[in-house]
Amino acid sequence: MGAIIFWTIIRIVILIPSLWLLFDWMEYRYWWMIGIMSIYGIVLHPAYIQYRMFLDENKEVLNNTLCATCEHFDETAVICLKYDKHPTVDYLPCDGVEWEPKNNSRNNEEY
Repeated sequence: MGAIIFWTIIRIVILIPSLWLLFDWMEYRYWWMIGIMSIYGIVLHPAYIQYRMFLDENKEVLNNTLCATCEHFDETAVICLKYDKHPTVDYLPCDGVEWEPKNNSRNNEEY
C-alpha cells in the first residue's frame, strides 16, 4: 500500500510543474480542462488501478487465513504488527501460537 502512495506523490510532483509550464503556452479555458484530465489520467486512475491490483493479490490472505482474524493483523498493509512480517497463504509469522482474536465491541458488551 505504501508503494501506491509513494508513486502517486511522485506523479503529482512531476505533474504540477509540468502543468505550470503548460499554463504559458495554452489558453486559460483549455488549460483547466487539460489539467483536470491529466490529474485524473496520470495520478488518480493509475493509483486506483494499483489499489485494485493490491486487493486482488491479497484477497486470499485477507479472507482465508488465520492472520486475518488476529488482533495483531493490519489489513491495510497486510502485515503482522507483532512480528512485522507479511503473512501469505502458506506462511504465518507466528505459526498460530501468538494468535489473538480481534476485539469486537459487540463481544465486549454485556446484555
